[in-house]
Amino acid sequence: MKFTAAQIAGILQGEVIGNPNAEVYRLSKIEEGTEGSLTFLANPKYLNFIYSTQATVTIVSNTFEPEQEITTTLIKVDDAYESFSKLLEYYNQVKLMKSGIEEPSVISENVSYGTDLYLGSFSYVGKNVIIGNNVKIYPNSFIGDNVTIGDNCVFFAGVRIYSETVIGNNCTVHSGAIIGSDGFGFAPQEDGTFKKIPQIGNVIIENDVEIGSCTTIDRATLGSTFIRNGVKLDNHIQVAHNVEIGENTVIAAQTGIAGSTKIGKHGMIGGQVGFAGHLVIGDNVKIQAQSGIGKNVGDDEVVQGSPAFNFGDFAKSYVHFKNLPKIVSDLEEIKKNNNI
Repeated sequence: MKFTAAQIAGILQGEVIGNPNAEVYRLSKIEEGTEGSLTFLANPKYLNFIYSTQATVTIVSNTFEPEQEITTTLIKVDDAYESFSKLLEYYNQVKLMKSGIEEPSVISENVSYGTDLYLGSFSYVGKNVIIGNNVKIYPNSFIGDNVTIGDNCVFFAGVRIYSETVIGNNCTVHSGAIIGSDGFGFAPQEDGTFKKIPQIGNVIIENDVEIGSCTTIDRATLGSTFIRNGVKLDNHIQVAHNVEIGENTVIAAQTGIAGSTKIGKHGMIGGQVGFAGHLVIGDNVKIQAQSGIGKNVGDDEVVQGSPAFNFGDFAKSYVHFKNLPKIVSDLEEIKKNNNI
C-alpha cells in the first residue's frame, strides 16, 4: 500500500513541510531510512539522523526546527511519538480489512455470522457456531461446535478453538494458539495405569483479551476456565483447567499455571513463572521472572524466587548468597582461631 505525505498528514491532522505528493510504502527507523520509507523523530538522542536519513517522509513534533539542510519531507504534528503510534494502528486496521469467505472452507449447519466476516481458505466452522460482526478468521483455522464469538475479533492462521468456547468482543488470538483443549485430568489406578477423567467444561474469554502464539488454554473439568476482561497473554503460556485470570492481568511467555489456580486483577507476571494448583493470587501482584509459586500470594505483593518470597527479602538474601563462599571461609577462620 502506498500513501502520500498529504494523505498521512490528513490522517494525523498534521502539516506537510516539503513535497505533499511524496509517496511511502514501508516504515523504518530514522537511522535506517531508505527511499519510499516513513519514519519519525521523537527522541532527541536521534536528532542528528534527521539530517542524514534517506527516508522519504519523517513525522516530527511542531517544536522541531531544522538547523541544517534536510532532504526528507516533514509532517509536523503535536506529538510525533503519539502520532506515529496512531498511524501504526491505522495501518494495522487497513491491513486487516478483509472480508468474504474463501474457498475451500467449511461452514457447518446452523451457523450464524454478522457483517464483514472474513473466513480464510482451508478453515472449518462447526455446527451451531455464532459469530459477531467484523470477525476475521485467517486460513487453516478450526472453530468447533457450539462456539460463540463476539464482534471485532481476529484469529490469525492456524488457531484452534475447541467446542463450547465463548469469546467476547475485541479479542485477538495469534497463530498456533489452542483454546478449549482437554484439561490434564487422569486418575491413578491400582495396576499403575491412569484413567482419563472426562473434561466436560469450557473456556470463557471476556472482552479485549489478546492471546499470544502457541498459548494453550484448557477447558474446565466442570464449569469454566475464565480469562477476564483486558487480560494479555504472551506466547507459549499454559493455562490449565478451571484457572481464572483476573481483569487486566498481563503474563509473559513460558509461564505455566496449574489447575484451579485463581489469579487476581491487574497482575504483572514475568516469563517462565510456574504456579502450583489450587492457589489464590491477589490483586495488583507482581511476580518476577522464573519464580516458582507454591503458596497463596496476597494483594499488592511483589515476589521472586523458587519457592518465591518477598522481593525485598529475596534481593537481600541474594547478596548473601553471592558471598556465601567468603562467608564460609570467614567462619572457618573464626573456628580455627577460637579452636572450635
